[in-house]
Amino acid sequence: MDFGLTEEQRAVVATTRTFVERELYPHEEEVERTGVLRPELAAEIAGKAIDVGLYAANMPEEVGGAGLDTVTWVLYEKELGKAGYALHSAVGRPSNIMLAGTEAQRERYLLPSVRGQRRDCLAMTEPGAGSDLRGMRTRARREGDGWRITGTKHFISHAHEADFVILFARSDETEDGKAISSFLIDLDTPGVVVHEGYRNVSHRGYTNAILDFDCLVPDDSLLGEEGAGFDLAGTWLGSTRLQVAAGCLGRAERALDLAVRHAAEREQFGQKIGRFQGIGFKLADMRVELKAAELMTLEAAWKYDQGTCTDADIAAAKLKASEMLAMVADEAIQIHGGMGLMDELPLERIWRDARIERIWDGTSEIQRHIISRSLLRPLGA
Repeated sequence: MDFGLTEEQRAVVATTRTFVERELYPHEEEVERTGVLRPELAAEIAGKAIDVGLYAANMPEEVGGAGLDTVTWVLYEKELGKAGYALHSAVGRPSNIMLAGTEAQRERYLLPSVRGQRRDCLAMTEPGAGSDLRGMRTRARREGDGWRITGTKHFISHAHEADFVILFARSDETEDGKAISSFLIDLDTPGVVVHEGYRNVSHRGYTNAILDFDCLVPDDSLLGEEGAGFDLAGTWLGSTRLQVAAGCLGRAERALDLAVRHAAEREQFGQKIGRFQGIGFKLADMRVELKAAELMTLEAAWKYDQGTCTDADIAAAKLKASEMLAMVADEAIQIHGGMGLMDELPLERIWRDARIERIWDGTSEIQRHIISRSLLRPLGA
């Protein structure tokens, strides 16, 4: 088995790493202090990412994206993940769900998003239905030549900066219907209201919103086939769970690097603290956990490109990487002592940001459920 990177992959990693260090790191303190990613700064980052070919890197070449294979894309996401989330989210990655759209939808939504002219948000989560997608109550009912959309979504990332929403709603006529359909809806549509969301301990500057719907949209707003939204959601969740795993790898690598440097420089009781087993063994455990998560994530990405990746493969990568990040961030702070919790270092941010990774895009419990079902189902259990 060849674990080496190709010349192209090394180039992507080097370009992304340089971009992160030059264009994102310098703005981390501002975003953490103000809790805001200024629109003009976001536009500046997006423009520079477009100039160097990093914008919409998750999209295929035929629609104007970079056309990266999944392994290379994961390596790219890992490097972006080292920076504050709000900043690296400005390096746009349009939702791949839009690839399921019609030619007209591509022209109106997908292609402008790839060019950085429009931005999407995705509305799936509801106050009464988080991980239970089939329990959502937002409804889409046929009305005239279109659809009447009613309901509420929350935890909708960067909706305030978006131009349109990819909405998931129940589309069965029966009250207990479970069919889900997906729609592309402009946020300036009458009857769509964007409210302020919640203050979040993780990812300062990366906003969330509450969306209320009581609107009429045309029939051509339907994305994909009627009732096929659940399959589309599954496709999206697979790629974004790998994205979460890759971002966790990047932040953990940054935290470990800081911890190693501190252990090699800090002296206590007449020697470098890294020479004490209490510190050295922590570093060893952090490295082992990071490497294990990295291998699981890259294996899932490789299998994705081979067409052999399962939901359990992706769930295992997301579970391992997100829980590994929590451990590495915590131990890095412990190694730094009190200074680790001060905002002069990025460690307290990485520690705070790590908490959400075990929740969004499917909680750790959901990932364990997927994995356990894959083990038991073949045996009829």
